[in-house]
Amino acid sequence: MRKVTAGLFSSVDGVVEDPFKWQFDSFDEELGAGMGAMMGRIDAGILGRVGYQQWSEYWPNAQVDDDFAGFINPLPKYVASRTLTGVLAWQNAQLIPGSLEEFVADLKQGDGGDIGVFSSISLVRQLLFAGLLDSLTLIVHPVIAGSGRRLFNDGDPLTRLELQSSEQTSKGNMILSYGLRQG
Repeated sequence: MRKVTAGLFSSVDGVVEDPFKWQFDSFDEELGAGMGAMMGRIDAGILGRVGYQQWSEYWPNAQVDDDFAGFINPLPKYVASRTLTGVLAWQNAQLIPGSLEEFVADLKQGDGGDIGVFSSISLVRQLLFAGLLDSLTLIVHPVIAGSGRRLFNDGDPLTRLELQSSEQTSKGNMILSYGLRQG
């Protein structure tokens, strides 16, 4: 069975929105290596509408030798949207027909590598609380953002997790991977 994974940059106070505003100089070689390893396991991606629209305007025109452009452009991409219709313009992108949860559950049953969830806080939340997210990696930077959208909110369901792996980088980042606790 394929795994569904998501990785988010986070501040110590839990902000995951717009990390470019608070990452500063904390991105280091260990983060780059970890992201490269994660990308090496992914052979399909899931995006929400907003992330798709933002990324489809930028990445197809990015330099091919950029590591991420070389990864994301040819990757099969499945887009969850209630408003987009028709054929999507970005290479290897298609709309998810019907229910996101049913589509992802079926996709997990197929052959292949990991399925990455990209650029969508709401999709990460939806798949986690539906029990379909196998690994959530939070890359916690040593900064307090002070404001911005957080991954978790008051009123979220009590959800037990188990630590799958942890690493501290040379610039003080913590790479923490969690899965749903079984039982």
